[in-house]
Amino acid sequence: MVSVPGILIIDDEQPVGKFFTRLLRSKGYRIGVAVSGAQAHELIARENYDVALVDLKLPDADGLNLLQHIKTVQPQCEVIIMTGYSTTRTAVKAIQFGAFDYIEKPFDDISLVEQLIEKAILFGKTAGHPERTNYSWSQVAEQIGFQVGKTPQMIKLVNIAERIAAKDINVLINGETGTGKEVLARFIHAASQRRDKPFLAINCGALPENLLESELFGHERGSFTGASVQRKGIFELANNGTLFLDEIGEASLAIQVKLLRVLETGEFLRVGGEKPVKTNVRIIAATNVDLEEAVSQKQFREDLFYRLDVVRLELPPLRERKEDIPQFVEHFIERFWDKQAGPAPAFAPSCLEALLNYHWPGNIRELANAVEQALALCDGGLVLPEHLSGKINGQLLQVAKIEPRERPGAAADSWPVLPVEPAQLEKLDEDSLLALYQKVQTLYRSLHRVMGKRGMTSVFPVSMQEMEARAIAETLEFFNGNVSMTARALGIGRNTLYRKAKEYNIPITG
Repeated sequence: MVSVPGILIIDDEQPVGKFFTRLLRSKGYRIGVAVSGAQAHELIARENYDVALVDLKLPDADGLNLLQHIKTVQPQCEVIIMTGYSTTRTAVKAIQFGAFDYIEKPFDDISLVEQLIEKAILFGKTAGHPERTNYSWSQVAEQIGFQVGKTPQMIKLVNIAERIAAKDINVLINGETGTGKEVLARFIHAASQRRDKPFLAINCGALPENLLESELFGHERGSFTGASVQRKGIFELANNGTLFLDEIGEASLAIQVKLLRVLETGEFLRVGGEKPVKTNVRIIAATNVDLEEAVSQKQFREDLFYRLDVVRLELPPLRERKEDIPQFVEHFIERFWDKQAGPAPAFAPSCLEALLNYHWPGNIRELANAVEQALALCDGGLVLPEHLSGKINGQLLQVAKIEPRERPGAAADSWPVLPVEPAQLEKLDEDSLLALYQKVQTLYRSLHRVMGKRGMTSVFPVSMQEMEARAIAETLEFFNGNVSMTARALGIGRNTLYRKAKEYNIPITG
């Protein structure tokens, strides 16, 4: 026997309860009505419901507390918050607490309310069976190549992202480098009413302040040397669409002031301009730093932070969603493999095991690079651990014991035999470390020379780009990710370092 869906209406305005009773009972739903928090608790304890429509403000209860109580006692019940005079921020907070969605009173379009209730009932029926669930956002995610995976944390995140996508509010995405912040931003745009309008992205840390201002707002002819023509900025080009501001924490305070003006007034001045230009864009900002900490350190404007942080989405690092790695591998094989070369090779179980055991500091971007490299090195139908980089497959060079240089107190047994564990290196003094480093460099050059003579083409001399990428990666590692010290050692600016690191897919966590 098919059970009749139950809907609970919680609102202190009796006409609201009567209206929903007439509307929904005619459609065959079982209806319960409560005009206070106390009555709501009684009904929830006595009967099960599929959907609860909860007023955010009740005389004896807070809607958010009721929401949390319902999700605790009846987790299968989907809650829709009704709000007439709360702030959008509070309503969005309800979604983050587990509400299915929120609607604003008065209800201008009853058909939309009915559709929302039907969607909530359907979602509640399928939420407990993720393996059989075809989510409402699945098609949009597939269209843009967004690999959501099966991790409950990601499913919940994308459910929230889909709901706030239609609200046309600003979003702040937090996540480590390489976690896919821009892909999530593209998903929000594709799920929004602005989907047919432009989506433009800019990395605020990749450009010097003067160039970033011109990229954002455009410039007038003659406004500076080289400005031979008027140029529109991305705020103008993205009008009626979505603008993604990546690494917003890297924007200077001067740029932050101009961004705040746009968000408050919807208009800006081109560089060198005098006439305001109007724009209507939705802002999605992203950062891998703690903006609240930056605000406390006076490095980020508090008023701009609250303008951007209407709703915050936290992207988990890959190490917290390792069960999604096989799906990512399949996606990257499809993306990188040249189909004209024949069937794509499969990843051996031992190879997948190595991927699952690795900690992925560079997250999804690093995994993509690893899969692309493995496919390039594989010359058969099976990708093996040897096709992965040494840091992933755990293999280290096996060579004979390196003799110490002759010096007082340098005992032969103090020298490690490769493979060298980090703990062994920590025990060596500075002279021993320098001597070992020189030996390894000599060995490295000798290996290349001998392998070159034998025609082992897999170790061709690296290109200038590869040398530059290696220099950046190794210097970052040397300075434990300190961007300022790395940039100073390489003789480049911080913005240049960020730009080149992104170009070469080198993760920067600092």
